[in-house]
Amino acid sequence: MALLEVKNLQVRVEEREILHGLTLTVEEGQVHAIMGPNGSGKSTLSHVIAGKPGYEVTGGEILFKGEDLLAMEPEERAAKGVFLAFQYPVEIPGVATMNFLRTALNAQRKARGEGEFSTPEFLKKVREVAGSLGIPQEMLKRGVNVGFSGGEKKRNEVLQMALFQPSLCILDEMDSGLDIDALRIASEGVNALRSPQRSMVVITHYQRLLNYIVPDVVHVMAKGRVVKSGGKELALELEATGYAQYTEAAA
Repeated sequence: MALLEVKNLQVRVEEREILHGLTLTVEEGQVHAIMGPNGSGKSTLSHVIAGKPGYEVTGGEILFKGEDLLAMEPEERAAKGVFLAFQYPVEIPGVATMNFLRTALNAQRKARGEGEFSTPEFLKKVREVAGSLGIPQEMLKRGVNVGFSGGEKKRNEVLQMALFQPSLCILDEMDSGLDIDALRIASEGVNALRSPQRSMVVITHYQRLLNYIVPDVVHVMAKGRVVKSGGKELALELEATGYAQYTEAAA
């Protein structure tokens, strides 16, 4: 069953068209990697799916579990099960990570008509999940991402995914700024969340991330559309040959 269907999507930012009729289908339980050069529209796609403001959709549609995603507010999309892990997670001084997580989780549960977690219930749950990901309790007491290393920020995003249990996780250049050890730890957290009910879209420039998070399908983006799709071996081919042939073909 298709979890996410992007059909002929056209998107503008300040009078400039970034996506030119992009089409993409992600089946339930699959991991899709999207690769492509800078400026190909990879991050634009992730932001439009999540509902980030500042993008004008001028054509096409996005269906999530068969529903019109573009008709939903960002918080509605989150409650339905869409999660975006940012390339550069923002710092929120003065807001403890624990409070942030509890407020966000309870807001999602409330939107779905589920009961909110009491403080003791939430503390028990977050400690269990953080422990399974190797995240120290001390990190949860600090301001959201304040003073966090690149690796800690990404582990915090993985913690959010593990708590919120989304059905679609979009990882926007998760490997950005991470050393090998941090990348391995963050990837292990992501792999622990793979399931037949959860799909992932992994956006990256580099094949090295896909050594850790092995995709079912690889897509090449160029000039605002998907120009080639294939198996995981396509990522290895890109590593060897680069994007030039696809950029020229898309021109």
